[in-house]
Amino acid sequence: MEKSIYTKEYSLFLEQLRKAREEKGLTQTDVAQKLGQTQSFVSKVERGERRLDIVELRAFCIAIGIGFPTFIGRIERALNAK
Repeated sequence: MEKSIYTKEYSLFLEQLRKAREEKGLTQTDVAQKLGQTQSFVSKVERGERRLDIVELRAFCIAIGIGFPTFIGRIERALNAK
C-alpha cells in the first residue's frame, strides 16, 4: 500500500484544510497562534511535510473555527465527488 501522504486523497485533504482556513479569513500565523505553534508548523502541515494525527486535526479545526464533524463531512464529499 502506498503511503497516504503521497496519494491524491491526502492532497485533497490538505487542499480542504487550507481552503477552510482561507474561508475564515485566517492566515497561517493566526492559526499558529491559536494552536500555540509557529507559522512554519502550519505551513509544513499544509504542504504535507508534517502529518497530523486525529487529535491534532481536531485542534486545527477548532483553531480555524470549523466543527470537526463538518470538516470530515467536507472531506467525504470531496472524495466522493472525485
